Amino acid sequence: MPKHKIYTMSFASVYPHYVKKAEKKGRTKTEVDEIIRWLTGYSQEGLEEQLEKQTDFETFFAEAPRMNPARALIKGVICGVRVEDIEEPTMQEIRYLDKQIDELAKGKAMEKILRET
Repeated sequence: MPKHKIYTMSFASVYPHYVKKAEKKGRTKTEVDEIIRWLTGYSQEGLEEQLEKQTDFETFFAEAPRMNPARALIKGVICGVRVEDIEEPTMQEIRYLDKQIDELAKGKAMEKILRET
């Protein structure tokens, strides 16, 4: 089965869109980075290295130091699909991140986005 083309897109090419979406709603790049670090376990330095290397999505998630087990608590619909029902692991990781960025843009508190409550 051919890979979804988003897997081969560089994470760095989509990252500015995450930041722009957040900033348009009064949130910050720092909050976007915090979400990504929470989800993947990357340090800020590690995240910046991945962006600099233009790592593709599949590699970005495959090389993540520690995918947060609490990401299973992320539920809801993104792009018309329930994130908890996505069977393909890489696509599910991408959609978890998309869902968290959406929550940020909608004004949710960081504790809720990071599933701390």
